[in-house]
Amino acid sequence: MNFKQVLKTIALILPVAFFAIGFPQSANAITAQLTKAPNVPEALNRSRATNVVINLEAKEYVGDLAEGKKYHFWSFGGSVPGPMARVRVGDTVEFHLSNPKSNTQPHNIDIHAVNGPGGGAAVNTVAPGETKVFTFKVLNPGLYIYHCAAGAIVDHISNGMYGLFLVEPAFALPKVDKEFYVFQSEFFTDGDKGVTGFDINKGLAEHPDHVVFNGKAGALLGDNVLKVKAGDNVRIYFGNIGPNAISSFHIIGEIFDKVYLEGALNGTVNSNVQTTLVPSAGAVVVDMKMDVPGAYTLVDHSIFRVAKGAIGQIVVEGPDNPKVFRAGK
Repeated sequence: MNFKQVLKTIALILPVAFFAIGFPQSANAITAQLTKAPNVPEALNRSRATNVVINLEAKEYVGDLAEGKKYHFWSFGGSVPGPMARVRVGDTVEFHLSNPKSNTQPHNIDIHAVNGPGGGAAVNTVAPGETKVFTFKVLNPGLYIYHCAAGAIVDHISNGMYGLFLVEPAFALPKVDKEFYVFQSEFFTDGDKGVTGFDINKGLAEHPDHVVFNGKAGALLGDNVLKVKAGDNVRIYFGNIGPNAISSFHIIGEIFDKVYLEGALNGTVNSNVQTTLVPSAGAVVVDMKMDVPGAYTLVDHSIFRVAKGAIGQIVVEGPDNPKVFRAGK
């Protein structure tokens, strides 16, 4: 079976025997807070499950991919990555997906936290000008990827349609001082001048022009570095869409005190980890205490990807800590 036949098969399987059902927004539901990277929604601080409404819009737009390079992005919420959502295990989520008339493509959403056909994608494909709704119960805590699965799938993912969906466990995670949302993705561009788009042949060859954090080169550098104070406990929710490569996530000068492997929040937690692997369409949660002031560099330690944009910084401000680190004798 060739590549085009595989895509046609996937496109046929997803919608079989399912249709989108419209649900009115529940009167007693709360509306989920959605935040753009690197910001994280506030901790829920509630002990009971409830009804949650999430409203998300597909948006096609032209934006910056790298210095001097524009790209025709497809997105959720007008940003790449799309906004982060935060719910609790046991919640019932009423998900509204809209596609403005100004868009050119049909879109949908596959949420890896959903137990149901296509992660919801089988029932929510929206043409330009449409809105569809589906409802699901959140059964499994963890940090999950969401992405578009419409059409050929690969172009929707490669153009920027993905984000993170956090499902808090019934028990509260340990509190930290700062939380950040970081997402890695590859881009395969069809030129170097003007507004570029997706080159499927580069995707098939798995040769990205750009590998970036939070949607563009430099998104976590310069004025956009992540800032914390010395002594802060920091948590990073990290996702990797690929669409092809595994990420070797590492912070130069720090050690992850805790790693919630593959985003599982009630599973194995590793300690004292230098670099953690994050598969394509996978996620991880890492905690660390920032003991010493200075600049700490986030990288994909598949190190040539740094030259393609997979680099950012956490700047730690505060007094020196010579008991942990000092220059000279």
